[in-house]
Amino acid sequence: MSAPHPDTPIFRFAPSPNGLLHLGHALSALMNHDMAKDQGGRLLLRIEDIDLTRCTPAYEEAIYRDLAWLGIEWEKPVRRQSEHFDAYAAALEKLDAMGLIYPAFLTRGEVKAKVAAHEAGGETWPRDPDGSPLYPPDDRQRSAAEREKLIESAPAMPSGSTWQRRCNEYRPRSSGQRRATAHPK
Repeated sequence: MSAPHPDTPIFRFAPSPNGLLHLGHALSALMNHDMAKDQGGRLLLRIEDIDLTRCTPAYEEAIYRDLAWLGIEWEKPVRRQSEHFDAYAAALEKLDAMGLIYPAFLTRGEVKAKVAAHEAGGETWPRDPDGSPLYPPDDRQRSAAEREKLIESAPAMPSGSTWQRRCNEYRPRSSGQRRATAHPK
């Protein structure tokens, strides 16, 4: 089989095998399948199995059966996220060396509380194009010593990690690229 043309549209469906598919999943899968078919594109299936404690082979098999029952066909092989941890780690190391990421320690609840407190004062919190609030600047502004102390003392999360990484949206990527808008202090 020859390689697809680089301009071929690519659509994907990326369920997590931590439960059975629901109606929203089915709609998303059908819409992507139909758009790929209508536009002469490709449909990729990516299994989001990175939560090693909740994802199971039985749920993954159920996904394949449900999609087949819906008449959805996808390109093989399926990309299973858990098979690419080494590639993700290498990419993170490269981004870190470029200064484009930083360790982040705030929980979702802490972020939500900061946004709510800021907006309770009558000011709008900056948001990305889909309306999600931007991550607060707290962790980005920490000194290297503060970060190391937090990394050493942070409790483990369900993933086993003690912290996550965030993209530094305020660092210019290259000349000519726009910087993000000002963030509340």
